[in-house]
Amino acid sequence: MKLPASAASPTMYFIGVTTGQSSIMKLFPLWAEALGLGGPKIVGIDIEIHAQPEVYRDCVQFIKDDPLSLGALVTTHKIDLYQAASDLFDTLDPYAETFEEISSISKAGGRLAGHAKDPISSGLSLEAFVPPGHWKRTGGRAMIMGAGGSALAICSYLAHPDRGDDKPDTIVLTNRSPQRLDAARELLGRIDTPVAFEYRLCPSPEDNDAVLAGMPPGSLIVNATGLGKDRPGSPLTDGATFPQGGLVWELNYRGELDFMHQAIRQKEEKRLHVEDGWIYFIHGWTQVIAEVFHIPIEGETFDRLEKIAMAQRK
Repeated sequence: MKLPASAASPTMYFIGVTTGQSSIMKLFPLWAEALGLGGPKIVGIDIEIHAQPEVYRDCVQFIKDDPLSLGALVTTHKIDLYQAASDLFDTLDPYAETFEEISSISKAGGRLAGHAKDPISSGLSLEAFVPPGHWKRTGGRAMIMGAGGSALAICSYLAHPDRGDDKPDTIVLTNRSPQRLDAARELLGRIDTPVAFEYRLCPSPEDNDAVLAGMPPGSLIVNATGLGKDRPGSPLTDGATFPQGGLVWELNYRGELDFMHQAIRQKEEKRLHVEDGWIYFIHGWTQVIAEVFHIPIEGETFDRLEKIAMAQRK
C-alpha cells in the first residue's frame, strides 16, 4: 500500500483492493455536483487482502491526522481494519462494535468516527427484490457463502426480531476458513432471534455445491465471498443446482461475475430471480457519503442519485 499525499482540497477515500476499476470513480463527481458539495475529490487506496495490521493502522492514522481528508468507505477490509485499528477511533457505532467491522470512516467535531453501514444498506437492498411475505409463503432458507462483513450484515438483517415471521427459519453460512466461521458464530450469537444459524466449513466449490443441493425451494443464495470481483472464480462449480423459485444474489456488480452467470444459465428452468450488487453498491455508497459529508440522503435525494447511477451504468 502507498498512502496518498496530504489532501490539498476536501477529499474522501475509497479503501479497497482494485479501487481504480470501480464505477464510483466516475460516479462520485456527478453525485457530489448533484448534492452541491463543492467538488470534493475521491481517491482510492488499494490494499492487498488480509494485509498486515500496521498497514491498516497507517491508513486510518493518515485520515485521522490529515485536515482535509474527510473520511472513507471501506470494502473487503472491514473486519481486518477493525481488528487492527479500532482503538484509533474516538467513537464507534453499535453495529461496528457488535459485528467488529468498519465500513465508514468520518470526522465530526475533530473526532474520528467508525460506522458499520452494511446492516442498513444490505437491508435496503434486500427490500428492493425480496417480496413481502416471501419467507412464510415459500418456506425458503438462506445460504450465504462467505463470512465477512457483508455476510454478517445480511444475517443480521434477515434475523432481526423486528421482522416478525417474515424471515427464514434457518440461515446457513459457509466459508473455507474455520477461523472465520468461529468468529461469525460468536458474533451472530449476540443476536436475540429464533432464526437458526448453521455453519458449514466448505474449503472447495464442491462443498458449497453439496450444501446448495439441500436448500429448499424459494431459498436465498448469496455470493458474499468476493470471488468474481477481487479474485477470479465462483464459490460454486458449474455443476451446482439452484433451488426452484430461488432468489440468487451476487453481491458483486463488476468483474467476471462467474456466480451470477451460473445462476442465469438456470434462470428459466428453475424460475430464479437473479440480482447483482448494483443496488447494494448504490445504498452502500450513499450511506457512507451521507456520514462523511453530514448530509441526509434519502427520499427524493436518494432517487435522484439512483437515477444518475442508472444512467451511468447504461
